[in-house]
Amino acid sequence: MRKRQPDQLEPWLARAAESPLMPLQRFAKGLRDDDDAVKAGVTLPWSHGPVEGHINRLNMLTRQMFGRASLDLLQRRFLLAA
Repeated sequence: MRKRQPDQLEPWLARAAESPLMPLQRFAKGLRDDDDAVKAGVTLPWSHGPVEGHINRLNMLTRQMFGRASLDLLQRRFLLAA
């Protein structure tokens, strides 16, 4: 995946689907279910990873402070972190 070689993806998925490890089989099935997005992720140079990282960080902060902070404190924390 890191070397962006989409021609090696299908043989790997076939081996993973036949693996005795059930989590690996489920992972391969999940990749096959979202085949178009997986192939685009392997072949295209763009990535939304940084955006996902920011969303995960904001969700973590919100969950961390849920019920323990007022809206004012949440706003200050997000604005100062940016």
